Amino acid sequence: MLQQALEKGVVSARNVWYIEPKNFKGEDKVKLYYNKSSGPLANAEEIWIHGGFNSWVDGLSIVEKLVDAELKDDSKNGDWWFAEVIVPVRALVIDWVFADGPPEGAFLYDNNSRKDFHALVPLTTPEEAYWSEEEDRMFRKLQEERRLKEEAMRVKMEKTARLKAETKERTLKMFLLSQKDVVYTEPLEIQAGSPVTVLYNPSNTVLNGKPEVWFRGSFNRWTHRLGPLPPQKMEAADDGSSHLKTSAKVPLDAYMMDFVFSEKEDGGMFDNKDGLDYHLPVVGGIAKEPPLHIVHIAVEMAPIAKVGGLGDVVTSLSRAVQELSHNVDIIFPKYDCIKYNFVKDLQFNRSYHWGGTEIKVWHGKVEGVSVYFLDPQNGLFQRGCVYGCADDAGRFGFFCHAALEFLLQGGFHPDILHCHDWSSAPVSWLFKDHYTHYGLIKTRVVFTIHNLEFGAGAIGKAMTFADKATTVSRTYAKEVAGNSVISPHLYKFHGIVNGIDPDIWDPYNDNFVPVPYTSENVLEGKRAAKEELQKRLGLKSADLPLVGIITRLTHQKGIHLIKHAIWRTLERNGQVVLLGSAPDPRIQNDFVNLANQLHSTHGDRARLVLTYDEPLSHLIYAGADFILVPSIFEPCGLTQLIAMRYGSVPVVRKTGGLYDTVFDVDHDKERAKAQVLEPNGFSFDGADAPGVDYALNRAISAWYDGREWFNSLCKTVMEQDWSWNRPALEYIELYHSARK
Repeated sequence: MLQQALEKGVVSARNVWYIEPKNFKGEDKVKLYYNKSSGPLANAEEIWIHGGFNSWVDGLSIVEKLVDAELKDDSKNGDWWFAEVIVPVRALVIDWVFADGPPEGAFLYDNNSRKDFHALVPLTTPEEAYWSEEEDRMFRKLQEERRLKEEAMRVKMEKTARLKAETKERTLKMFLLSQKDVVYTEPLEIQAGSPVTVLYNPSNTVLNGKPEVWFRGSFNRWTHRLGPLPPQKMEAADDGSSHLKTSAKVPLDAYMMDFVFSEKEDGGMFDNKDGLDYHLPVVGGIAKEPPLHIVHIAVEMAPIAKVGGLGDVVTSLSRAVQELSHNVDIIFPKYDCIKYNFVKDLQFNRSYHWGGTEIKVWHGKVEGVSVYFLDPQNGLFQRGCVYGCADDAGRFGFFCHAALEFLLQGGFHPDILHCHDWSSAPVSWLFKDHYTHYGLIKTRVVFTIHNLEFGAGAIGKAMTFADKATTVSRTYAKEVAGNSVISPHLYKFHGIVNGIDPDIWDPYNDNFVPVPYTSENVLEGKRAAKEELQKRLGLKSADLPLVGIITRLTHQKGIHLIKHAIWRTLERNGQVVLLGSAPDPRIQNDFVNLANQLHSTHGDRARLVLTYDEPLSHLIYAGADFILVPSIFEPCGLTQLIAMRYGSVPVVRKTGGLYDTVFDVDHDKERAKAQVLEPNGFSFDGADAPGVDYALNRAISAWYDGREWFNSLCKTVMEQDWSWNRPALEYIELYHSARK
């Protein structure tokens, strides 16, 4: 480019422009003359030069207004104007155009028939020396740019780490405070070697109305060398509340205080927190809690072999528990379809014989978690897929047995075996039938139900043999309690809400949103995202409430409510964006017809994108004011959690995990307070149009009538932690209760 400019460069253009003095160099001030009458600016009221140098290497760097030269020289025909210009120090050639105004206001240009004007600098540095200096300058410039970029990345990484640490600390505190309506201590932080008072409110428990309540406690998860404390009858608290109190001395070697409550000194009815017991951490002690060793046996894992949500849970839960200083391993089939670019340090570990074949074991790290890959040489996992084979039950049954054999032969003694869904359910009964008496006597089995639609027989058998069982939210656990495979085992069945991965869903580090943001600049970030979303989808660029819908289009997801909500949003002069597709061709065609209708009648306010588009989903989460999730049933639901991570307010139907995570701003203040949370959305009962209208109308009215309040709500929901921090704490409590 510069070479071309040098070749085009001259010292003047007859009757168009010239420079005085003729001999000049970098840093000199020269007069550049222009014949206004020679080109398209003959009638312009003002003349400006917009210039640069060396083929515009630094962009626009010369901007000056020309003045009338009032030349008396008869040899200079025309209407001459000039500007004083300082020649850039490194210039070999000056580049410019003329215009009728400054850069921000120009309309007409003389750009030398689109070739620009180029003037050679006569007394410049020799070209060879220039290129040597230029190479050195560019090297220094690139070094500085790299330094600034690395510094910006360092600052951003430090801020991200700080925010994650602050969130985790805040969540731990909230986890402890969430049981304050039942039990808390004075002081709130229990100190080793000091006395502590335990306050208990029986009115919120199974001991409500009992004439007496007895405290039974110990330390270090009931394993303290001094054994349990003697039962103590609790007395009324001094503050006149319904709390009862008792006191105890905390040993110096305590790291955890444990207790339950009973109606009598010798027992009777107990409040043991549904079998989990009450546990509060002790600080300042000389002993540390030993880590647990958890082994997940699973057939899906994100991102290496993910089919559904199970794969996300296995990876994210493992990472979160590991970050709390516990030891986690995953045993996984070595499929031939694994995405090995996500496996770090994959190495052959050992081999063993079982089931009539050799099983090779490989070890690697996935997302920082230790994974043992089992590769049986009988070809069971060389099928090019995870599911879909006629013998899937046999394949995964073989894998479960092989995984247990690997643990036995490898000398592993995990505290917990965690199996998932029908595919690794056999671990529970195979372990109890074949391995508890062969060196794995301390190990306990936890089983998680992610999807009740498949493998009911295997799930029911696992519920029988597992020490503890979970599903993906508290409300869903209640909703399925009457299922015949679950109802006999409610005493060991718990609901724990799934989390989302805050590294994947992070508007501060998201390449798919135009402006990175946290709760500190949520309004700026969401405004930029909405503008980009409107531009990308061809919607009217306007300040209107925008409802986003990101979903699979199935009856479970409430498609009749989705259709109604689209029209209601448009009636309220809002905009609506739907991203999703239907596995059923009839439903897909139905939404294609709806899209054609909407794009014809409301093209500036409605857009239906009936496909999968990961980058667009991020932009919708960021750009929407509301995310609608009207599911008929929803075991957990991640959409509403991701929405809040991006500062979008959820509008949901009260079911499953939606009910457990969204607290209505008008009706759920007390329920939110019990979880140490602020209300964070709008919800509705029923599965009809009036129900969804009730929530959606309130949401849109809040946007129109209380914008300042609504903006604060966006900040509130963004600061709530829906990552795996709290679920990991709940799972650790469950693991310990399984070992009790």
